[in-house]
Amino acid sequence: MPLKPTVVALVDEGLGNSSYLVDLGDGRALAVDPPRDPSRHLAAAERQGLTISHAAETHLHADFVTGSPELAARGATVVAPAAGRIEWPHRGLADGDEIELGGLRMRALGTPGHTPEHLAYLLCDGDEPVALFSGGSLLVGSVARTDLIAPERTEPLARALRRSIVERILTLPDDLVVYPTHGAGSFCSMPAGGERTTTIGRERATNPLLAAPDEDSFVARLLAGLGTYPTYFSELREVNRTGPRVYGTFPRLPALDVVAARRVLDEGAALIDVRPIARFAAGHVPRSLSIALRPQFAPWLGWLIPRERPLLFVIDGDQDRTELVRQCLTIGYEHVAGELAGGVDAWAAAGHPVSVIPLVEPRGLDRDRALDVRQASEYVAGHVPDAVHLELGSLTAGLDAVPAGPITVMCGHGERAMTAASLMAAADRHDVSVMAGGPDDWARASGARLAS
Repeated sequence: MPLKPTVVALVDEGLGNSSYLVDLGDGRALAVDPPRDPSRHLAAAERQGLTISHAAETHLHADFVTGSPELAARGATVVAPAAGRIEWPHRGLADGDEIELGGLRMRALGTPGHTPEHLAYLLCDGDEPVALFSGGSLLVGSVARTDLIAPERTEPLARALRRSIVERILTLPDDLVVYPTHGAGSFCSMPAGGERTTTIGRERATNPLLAAPDEDSFVARLLAGLGTYPTYFSELREVNRTGPRVYGTFPRLPALDVVAARRVLDEGAALIDVRPIARFAAGHVPRSLSIALRPQFAPWLGWLIPRERPLLFVIDGDQDRTELVRQCLTIGYEHVAGELAGGVDAWAAAGHPVSVIPLVEPRGLDRDRALDVRQASEYVAGHVPDAVHLELGSLTAGLDAVPAGPITVMCGHGERAMTAASLMAAADRHDVSVMAGGPDDWARASGARLAS
């Protein structure tokens, strides 16, 4: 009987990604597509009495900074696509190359599509496949997007992706377990369900994109479903190719008094208020940007603030500063200036003005003056009738499209709406409120039906 390896999935709910820790059966472990902070992998390995000896990169990631250099600094051997032209220490693999991992063997499968250099990794016990780490090729009920490189390469990569899946992946046994990197909630993937792993047979039978009868139909379906994605995606492939800074231990968030905070703001820092939206609504530093600290914090930071801009934060006393720094560094935001010591209270005590943004209950929403800032796919799935739609990621460039007069911003729960309202307030729109809740809350409160 082939050895079925123990695989631990470590999920980043905010980015929608899974990384994996594989017990190699000899006291060592393999990390697949580790994030920049590998502490969870190291802790999981320690609990199992393992040492991470190898790390595998399936492709140059656009949505997060790789943690393989951090593991390499601790002694791990890194394998990655040779075609990625990576400049930091690693062993480059091409299609068909194999490495021995104790009693297991790992074979690289050339699977271009999501990216040109993409590899999937087939783990074998002898000649028997026991696991496929598909990276950004075959996903659960979906496939990865192909439009992250350049517009002119989107369709050719889509065609390459179908060939990779049909000719390389679907030839594997139906009962083979598939461990994708991208999943539900990832901007790198097509919409899919919440499950994180699958099998070859299940995808062959149920994946709607693989049901396309030919390559042209597959490409048409794939491209029709592509939505927008964060702007920082255009920068991280190069960061991961040339090599990110290795920290060992991530830095702490320094506290700056009001005078020092004003100095860094005058020098061009962005002021990000990460408190819950009710706290921001009740009082905030004028022109600060509300991005509540939650699992989805990093993608919105990366969408709305340039990566090179220094960051100053307003943060509640009980919020996790370590998590805040981790999310910033995960997407390559290195210029963390610090936090405003004492928060808004210290700012006001120093004689500086404080702004407010009203919160509106769902029942009080005026449909004719509602702005929905969710993604297009969410809006189409169900929205408040007559609400204007403009995605949050497009708001900065599209403020002229926001109707004049008092307007209430809404999203799924309120966090993105408050981000949008803070952007509008910073652009001198002071007739903005935010609905606490989303369309479903409005439908329950009003007894009305959503439009689609």
